[in-house]
Amino acid sequence: MDRTFDPRPVLLSALDQLEKLAARLDPARLDRPTPCTEYDLRALLGHTLGAVHRIAYVGEGGRGMDLPAAAGAIEDADWGGAFGRSRDRLAAAWADAAKLDREVEVPWGRVPGRVALGGYVMEVVTHTWDIAQVIDPEGELDEELGHMALGIAQKVLPAAPRGGELPFGDVQPVPADADVHTRLAGWLGRKV
Repeated sequence: MDRTFDPRPVLLSALDQLEKLAARLDPARLDRPTPCTEYDLRALLGHTLGAVHRIAYVGEGGRGMDLPAAAGAIEDADWGGAFGRSRDRLAAAWADAAKLDREVEVPWGRVPGRVALGGYVMEVVTHTWDIAQVIDPEGELDEELGHMALGIAQKVLPAAPRGGELPFGDVQPVPADADVHTRLAGWLGRKV
């Protein structure tokens, strides 16, 4: 990853997008399946929220593996608020730009803060697409965020081999005219 790239504004924008999407959630959809097949919508929202709290905790000086990538009980109508609060925590935890070059520990190893945050850009943008497929499949997602996340994914994840310790399925084919979020989903192994 470029040593001058500051992923903080991108990640905060991704969280803004996710907060707005989650605020429109019809709680009757919480038990529906998502393209991230190991999670229904409630579980995926909880996983994504937990991941945001995990990277905020890392910015506060903690080890990434100390916290699960899962949220506790969230009221059905408060997912938007929960993401807003996690965004605020993350912004405060990473406000000091010096943290971007410090080594931090995240689930995939010890990396500079900017690399860790880049990984979470990819995770949040991808899971926002997964979540949008249930909440608002016809809605539009920010293309610039999609391009950023796809660029990160293609730099850090090989097309093959996949599996084992790498928690992504094989790259899936997508239509030639697919939008950037669909291409990102396919790169990360989602069947689209």
